[in-house]
Amino acid sequence: MNTQKNTEQDIDKLNSFLRGELSAVETYNQAIEKLEDEPAIRQHLQMLRDSHAARVRQLSSRITSLGGRPDDSSGMWGGFAKLVEGGAKIFGKSAAVAALEEGEDHGKRLYKDNVDELSPDTRAFIRSQIMPEQQRTHDALSALQHRV
Repeated sequence: MNTQKNTEQDIDKLNSFLRGELSAVETYNQAIEKLEDEPAIRQHLQMLRDSHAARVRQLSSRITSLGGRPDDSSGMWGGFAKLVEGGAKIFGKSAAVAALEEGEDHGKRLYKDNVDELSPDTRAFIRSQIMPEQQRTHDALSALQHRV
């Protein structure tokens, strides 16, 4: 029973992470679309978006392997993509990149604040597969923000 409860808790937490990653992909797509006259920035953002898309696949696979059903919507975090879209339209590339950096900060905190609630195997998966890549995209976007 305790193992089943831990598995259910892992699935719930992993789906929370998954919704955040789905939102990140949506948000990057919006920013990429709005920055059509900035090919170098678009290419950089596409690589970061692809990293989030890879995490979507990894998290979905882990949820499935635990017997769960991966969420397929970003839920309330999807609204963040709309915010970035509006910011890019009104304020331009600097605001769009700043909004993406806020999203990266949020993602980093989400993993850090919740990883210890997971079972040992799932915690190891998040720490070895997901968190290092989240740190990488966070740092890359932070560096881009300083150049824009």
